[in-house]
Amino acid sequence: MEIRRFAEISRKTNETDIQLAFDIDGEGRADLDTNVPFLTHMLDLFTKHGQFNLTVKAKGDIEIDDHHTTEDIGICLGSALREALGDKKGIKRYGNAFVPMDEALAQVVVDLSNRPHFEMRGELPSSRVGTFDTELVHEFLWKFALEARMNLHVILHYGANTHHMIEAVFKALGRALDEATMLDPRVKGIPSTKGVL
Repeated sequence: MEIRRFAEISRKTNETDIQLAFDIDGEGRADLDTNVPFLTHMLDLFTKHGQFNLTVKAKGDIEIDDHHTTEDIGICLGSALREALGDKKGIKRYGNAFVPMDEALAQVVVDLSNRPHFEMRGELPSSRVGTFDTELVHEFLWKFALEARMNLHVILHYGANTHHMIEAVFKALGRALDEATMLDPRVKGIPSTKGVL
């Protein structure tokens, strides 16, 4: 019997109210309502390129700024990924993807190690894309890695257009996680010499 790698997460605080559903073995379908349009666009790209299914319904205090909503969606998505992976038996564990977007090139490398760590190298040229504060990209990715308990490295090799650079990161994130979560018939049990992840 095939196990469905799926999780639903709810998080309600004085700042945000989020319901999120994540299916690792999807078809690239996204149903997103975040009240943060740029983040919605990035999550759509992540979902399509990772071949996941993702539903997000989020309300937050965007009258202040997008910080709490962006951060809490990262927390919920990380929790959902960790829960959906279960015991991690048979997964590839590691993933690496390079994605170009016009003049920009991004690389994302992941290890579903149960040891959360985040590194981001490279500078974004602009502090805002539309109304979105680009420092929130780091905030989202760090909280995602922390809650997923994964090792996440993001390298912005080069680029001139901030939108293109962030878009390349989210596409590469989807593709790297697609590879890392893939079931490999050669992998017997947990892919670690420790016997546990």
